[in-house]
Amino acid sequence: MDKQQLKHLIASRIHEDGLVETGIKGVQLFRATTAIPCAPAVYEPSVIAIVSGAKEAVLDGERYVYDDSRYMCCPLSMPVTAGTPDASPDNPLYGVYICLDQRVMTELVMELENASGPIADKRPTGRQGIWLARWSQPFFDALFRLLQLGSSPVDTAILGNARLREVYYAILRGEAGGMATQAFAPGNGIARSIAHMTSDLGAPVSIDDMAARAGMSRAVFHRKFKQATTLSPVQFVKSMRLNNAAMKIAAGMTVNEAALDVGYVSASQFSREFKRLYGQSPRQWGHAQHLSA
Repeated sequence: MDKQQLKHLIASRIHEDGLVETGIKGVQLFRATTAIPCAPAVYEPSVIAIVSGAKEAVLDGERYVYDDSRYMCCPLSMPVTAGTPDASPDNPLYGVYICLDQRVMTELVMELENASGPIADKRPTGRQGIWLARWSQPFFDALFRLLQLGSSPVDTAILGNARLREVYYAILRGEAGGMATQAFAPGNGIARSIAHMTSDLGAPVSIDDMAARAGMSRAVFHRKFKQATTLSPVQFVKSMRLNNAAMKIAAGMTVNEAALDVGYVSASQFSREFKRLYGQSPRQWGHAQHLSA
C-alpha cells in the first residue's frame, strides 16, 4: 500500500486547517498544521485514519496515539480529550474522518454472519472504548477507491454509498472486526442505551432506566457497560455532559446556557464538577479557549 499516494490525494483537496466535505455523507478530510493540546471532545461512532502526522486521544486516563500505522475505531459515542500536539507546518497532519452509520453497519454485520458465521473477536491494541487497528490492504484499497471519487461529482453521487460500504466491510474484516461486530450487532443493549442518552443530554438520566432500556438488571448493565466503555454508567453520563458543555462554551455559549443545555439544574454543581474534571472553573476554561483561538 502506498500511503504517500493517499496523502497527496488528500492534500490536493484541502488547503487550510480544518475539515472539508467529500460529497459522501459522513466522510470528511482534515488537515492541521498547528499543535492543539488535548481538549474535551466527543467521539461519535467513527473511524479516523491518519496518513501523515499523528493524533492523540485520552479516555479514562488511557492515552491513545494513532498515526499512519494504525487507524482509530470508536464504535460507540465516547467522551474523550483529543488533540494534535505534534502538528506543525513542517509536520502537517492529514487524515480522513468516517462516520459509522448504525443502519448500514448493522446490515453488514447480519449479512456477514449469515454468510460466514460469527466474526472472530480479534481485539486490537488498547482497552475497551477505543481500538487502534493496523491498516490492512483491503482497508487501504477500499479507502483509496472511496476518496478517488472526489474528482467527479457524478461518480461520487452514484458510487459513493457503495464504496463507503466497502470501507465498512474492510473494517469488519480487519483487526477491529470483533469489537465493531459486537457494537453494531442487532439488539446491543449498551449501544441502544448510549444512543438514547446522547440524543438528549438535557433530559433527566436514570441508571435504572438505562438498564431497563438495555433489557438488563442494574448489576449486569453496570458490568457490561464498563466492559464496553471503561467507564461506569454514572462516570459516562457525567463525562459526556461536561465534555459537551465544554465544547459549547468554547464555541461561545455562556456557562449557564451550556450547563442547562446538558442537563444541569444547579450552576454550582456544574462548576464544581467541571473544575474537578478539568482543573479550571467553566469561566476560566472558556476564557483560556477564547484567548488561544
